[in-house]
Amino acid sequence: MNLLITLLAFAFALGVLITIHEYGHYRVAVACGVKVLRFSIGFGKPLLRWTHGPDGTEFVLAAIPLGGFVRMLDEREGEVAEAELPRAFNRQSLAKRAAIVAAGPAANLLLAVLLFALVSWAGVREPVAILGAPPAQSAAATAGVRGGERVLAIEADDGSAQPVQSWTDLRWKLLNAAMDGQRVVLRVQTAPDAPQRQIALDFSSSASAAEESGFLSRFGLHLQSPPADIREVVAGGPAQRAGLRAGDRVVAVDGRLVDSADALMRAIGQSGGRPLQLQVRRDGRLLDVTLQPKAVEVDGKPVWRIEALLGGEVPMVKVEHPVPQALADGVRRTWDLSLLTLKTLGRMVIGQASLQNLSGPVTIADYAGKSAELGWAAYVSFLAVVSVSLGVLNLLPLPVLDGGHLLYYAVEGVTRRSISQRWQQRLQQGGLVVIAMMMAIALYNDLARLLGQMH
Repeated sequence: MNLLITLLAFAFALGVLITIHEYGHYRVAVACGVKVLRFSIGFGKPLLRWTHGPDGTEFVLAAIPLGGFVRMLDEREGEVAEAELPRAFNRQSLAKRAAIVAAGPAANLLLAVLLFALVSWAGVREPVAILGAPPAQSAAATAGVRGGERVLAIEADDGSAQPVQSWTDLRWKLLNAAMDGQRVVLRVQTAPDAPQRQIALDFSSSASAAEESGFLSRFGLHLQSPPADIREVVAGGPAQRAGLRAGDRVVAVDGRLVDSADALMRAIGQSGGRPLQLQVRRDGRLLDVTLQPKAVEVDGKPVWRIEALLGGEVPMVKVEHPVPQALADGVRRTWDLSLLTLKTLGRMVIGQASLQNLSGPVTIADYAGKSAELGWAAYVSFLAVVSVSLGVLNLLPLPVLDGGHLLYYAVEGVTRRSISQRWQQRLQQGGLVVIAMMMAIALYNDLARLLGQMH
């Protein structure tokens, strides 16, 4: 069932994003008076074909759904009747040609704005930005993070402060600050009636490391784990034999306070199999319980378990905005994500970021399925993120992409003459080699991630 959801979610995402991209080219071409011969979603053998419009434009759904194209009337691709020469793409002004080419990526970026705005307007429940206890000696611990602090706002170097609405919001702001090598200050509070305090975080030497997955966790910043509640016990397992029940909350292990499910799991994992003395809160009373963990072999090594489902409710907050603010949020998120994509690509080119950041269709399909299972808001946000990536990547100045054609037009605008067909063909071949290399690296990364998940 999960595979089916993944395939359907991936196919739908591809269909929507490719259609929007090509429709951008098509719509602006028609508006500029260019005759469109074919609008195709996919390549190869047509599965569906129909004509529409006064020009009899052929609309095609093809067998290989990994792209699309809009074919316009053009003297470079065949003879054009003299009466239709004014409607040929190559006869259009430089401004019109550039607008038609730029319309595809622009359509993807506009779609991202609208999708982000939709989620922002409809509202989504997200974890409250409460920091978990950092590992000892981590950068966050050194900065003064103790765990349990709710982050209210984040202040930049210039003194400007931005309120923090949720953990997702905080995570995004911190990653952006780290990518820019900034120093920031978190304004935090441990309880509603407690005084606020400030925690200074220095990301000045973290710009390159911030692109790697799991950077915030390695820095020591993570969402607070749910409380150490016993949600369910396995019949006959160590937890049940010790007398633990669903609804119990573990507050201490061997006399040390336990404030989260993660802390309890660490204590169990580090027990070495010795009995643990637990203090448990049940129906307002404190009970002493002796728990004997059970060894389970994982990869040839003993791992200690108590055969119980742990973790209570994570505090959540619904983040929603009125339409004007939602649209502004959509624009901001699209802009920030576009800059982040460009920064990451730039650092990969100069060797400051790992090529492992490139992802291919397997990873995208995996995320499509996972986000679809999480709900409509997660899936719509996924579509927005991929739409931004598609828009930005197509604007790169590589000859086979829209950005390459825009580069040609920029040269034409400066020199007052177009690049020769011979040179364009050579540049196209070079661009194809670069794209093929990028696709090969992305596919290799996909397979490496897939094989790394197998045990």
